[in-house]
Amino acid sequence: MADRIPETAAQLYNALGQAYEEAFGHQPALGATLEHLLPLLPSRAKILDVGSGTGALVALTCAEAGHGVTGYDVSETMIELSRSRVPAATFELADMRDLEFDEGTWDAILVFFSMLQLPRTDQDAMISRFARWLAPGGYFVLATVPRDNPGRVGEWMGHWVQTFSYSTPVLRQRIEDTGLQVVREMPVEFTPASDQAHPEPQIYFTARKPLAS
Repeated sequence: MADRIPETAAQLYNALGQAYEEAFGHQPALGATLEHLLPLLPSRAKILDVGSGTGALVALTCAEAGHGVTGYDVSETMIELSRSRVPAATFELADMRDLEFDEGTWDAILVFFSMLQLPRTDQDAMISRFARWLAPGGYFVLATVPRDNPGRVGEWMGHWVQTFSYSTPVLRQRIEDTGLQVVREMPVEFTPASDQAHPEPQIYFTARKPLAS
């Protein structure tokens, strides 16, 4: 097993497709996070969904609330699924590290479990970029698996993957270091609907960019 090469995020999610939604699609904490967020946004807000997956729940819920949603994912399979599921939103194939937007472009940026295969240095850089891309008063929502994990390799959902993450206190500090203010923090334990994935801790952060003085 030691000589196995971990799959890239694109390889992993192209292979999983709908199976990912079947295992992870029912996440009450994710729904509760969206319920908290949506009333805080202006009407027809511009929402960036980074790692948009199948479009189920996140993009669909935001689009049905009347907001303009643009999603990006590295998986062609996920883009095809999301375009068919949420025709009111826009979905494009891209690695988040290749995205470029002007400062203040988005009213909300949503990142649900899509940085787990990024090395920590890339996660740090992306959190800083997300903060710049937010409009003053905008919201950044990040969900991940909080562990002191500098690069664990193992089997997940029948695939060989490498994951990276931070503990909750370190991740909170990373967010606050950008100038964003954490307004909601929700730790939960989640059990996937699959015998190929173990129960896991999850953390949901909602942070706000201060209004310009």
